[in-house]
Amino acid sequence: MLVYKFGGTSVGSAENMIQVSNLIVGGESKIVVLSAVSGTTNSLVGICDAYFAGDKQLAEKLVEDFRPKYDKHIFELLQEQSSRDQANDLMEEKYALLKSFSVEGFSEIEERQIHAQGELISTKLMQLYLEEQGVNSALIPALDFMRTENGEPLYDEIEKRLAEVLAQHKGVDLFITQGYICTNEFEQVDNLKRGGSDYTASIIGACANAKEVQIWTDIDGMHNNDPRFVEGTKAVECLTYDEAAELAYFGAKILHPLTVLPAKKKNIPVRLKNTMQPEALGTVIGPNCDTSLPVKSIAAKNGIVAIKIRSSRMLMAYGFLKNVFQIFEDYQTPIDMITTSEVAVSLTIDKTDNLQSILADLRELGQVEVDEDQSIVCVVGQGLIEDSTIVSRVTTALNSLKVRMISYGGSANNISILIPSENKNEALNLLHSELYTTSLV
Repeated sequence: MLVYKFGGTSVGSAENMIQVSNLIVGGESKIVVLSAVSGTTNSLVGICDAYFAGDKQLAEKLVEDFRPKYDKHIFELLQEQSSRDQANDLMEEKYALLKSFSVEGFSEIEERQIHAQGELISTKLMQLYLEEQGVNSALIPALDFMRTENGEPLYDEIEKRLAEVLAQHKGVDLFITQGYICTNEFEQVDNLKRGGSDYTASIIGACANAKEVQIWTDIDGMHNNDPRFVEGTKAVECLTYDEAAELAYFGAKILHPLTVLPAKKKNIPVRLKNTMQPEALGTVIGPNCDTSLPVKSIAAKNGIVAIKIRSSRMLMAYGFLKNVFQIFEDYQTPIDMITTSEVAVSLTIDKTDNLQSILADLRELGQVEVDEDQSIVCVVGQGLIEDSTIVSRVTTALNSLKVRMISYGGSANNISILIPSENKNEALNLLHSELYTTSLV
């Protein structure tokens, strides 16, 4: 069994859906996880915003804005009138549903129902196309087996439910399902947050004991730097689970940060592939990666806030750090980087919902300084600790920039540097020049 996942761009047009079908039909048994058609989730978020704002008229207008896009998609994808009729009936049902909510009492429960519709649409359209082509496939609703509690997947329950669902389709070796959506402990429609289709695929892979999980996107694997801002990047052949997790967390957009965790539990390889260039080898993520490259990739994460807390005493009082961390725990705000001195601690966060309350509480402990609009640039590779020259080369490459913090040694795979966001692109290019134009490659 293989698990394939295709993102919104991969199913964003009829042409792309047909390309996906060519990739999934035939060969080994597969479970195929699909995202919503590109742009759909953003539109659904806009509809929810209108409901929350009490503007029913705007919500209905935004729903109607779907029609031209999906009318075109259906006409170009499906050739038989009976298939088109089914697809149009589906869309009429969805339009009616999206317009049916009241602005009075609109809550997160209704919001999650709306957000789920994109994946339900894309998978049904794909199944209709496969049926039209005579492919023996089955649409298995993720809401029948994807179960979470407090936002965490219930692996044993998912494995049991998935096995029951698959057993209902004897003789079928191609299954289509939705990414992102699930049910929670209250059996309500819920989701795995934005980008969660990757996570869905990895969870399904672990629960189905898949041979491999393949994440298909519009780029040929994880690159050694961000190709949006740096010229001359290339795909990395292989990464360990830990390296991939670091890169995803610190800004590599090709992969959801949680994707590798379920696969790692079962030692299942995760392969990153390009839908438009299927012949490209892509990147394999697994328990081991035989390579002589000490630096695998460079990534950057924006939207960082740096906070420095200086103790009100000359020397840090016993329990000072505990009190600092407790404030972030109270507001459920994770810390990315941290450095300490004799009388102060500096740290970074990217979740700023409760920033002002956090700062108010921190000021009870000492003097507080805040720097917003920061970015974390990280250099990732399993050989960083062994090669003592790399950290000096990293700092030398960036000596013309204002470096706010450096974290080295906390992770065996990562050197993190905090800089103003206005210098991020320059930092990525300087590091690329230093680390990929010499004997390191």
